[in-house]
Amino acid sequence: MNESDLSKVDSLMCKTATPSIPIFSAHDVTKVYEMGEVKVHALRGATLELFRGELVVLLGPSGSGKSTLLNILGGLDTPTSGHVMFQDEDLTAGSDTQLTRFRREHVGFVFQFYNLIPSLTARENVALVTEIADDPLTPEEALRMVELGERLDHFPSQMSGGEQQRVAIARAIAKRPEVLLCDEPTGALDAKTGVIVLEVLERINREMGTTTAVITHNAMIAEMADRVISVSDGRISEVRVNETKRSATEIVW
Repeated sequence: MNESDLSKVDSLMCKTATPSIPIFSAHDVTKVYEMGEVKVHALRGATLELFRGELVVLLGPSGSGKSTLLNILGGLDTPTSGHVMFQDEDLTAGSDTQLTRFRREHVGFVFQFYNLIPSLTARENVALVTEIADDPLTPEEALRMVELGERLDHFPSQMSGGEQQRVAIARAIAKRPEVLLCDEPTGALDAKTGVIVLEVLERINREMGTTTAVITHNAMIAEMADRVISVSDGRISEVRVNETKRSATEIVW
């Protein structure tokens, strides 16, 4: 192994607390949706690992299978074949009850559209999670982390799209998840507002140590990741370490 290769390994070791033991391990995962007589192959033998504390971008065009992969990692869907492990738990062998417990205890989700309840304030939307979590942040703490401490009692209709997305992120992190899975979190936002949301995700990853996976089709966003996992036609086509990682504020698109 040459000096350049050793440098890359050292870089990855610094970014992951336990690089030899992944928090997620997916092996040869396939997903086939049957629509009448038509079979749609969303995943075709995807294999990947996610390590504790890293920020990963899953990059690929629409229809590449990245959202399906994220849903399977998060226990929202199950593979047609293959195995998915979360630490030492086999998610592919889990019942609906076990997957519900897994999602509740370990995973926070952020989607392109905010899924806030319009009749509830920001504080109340976040409290939906804190009331059922074992060791949550308070709604106020979670909203301060996304810089919305002054908007606690505002309703979604009184907020911009970026603010609503930050409420959704606060709701996702309030239960202190080990993993934060984000599906096109800036997809409905303009570039300036999107950067603010990415800054929040970056801060959560850094300050809480939350393993963070961000799905996007925007190649510029990949510049803020520790690793970039490219998805194409249902397969992992490339995995690379960012030798020069940019902060969210440096990203322009």
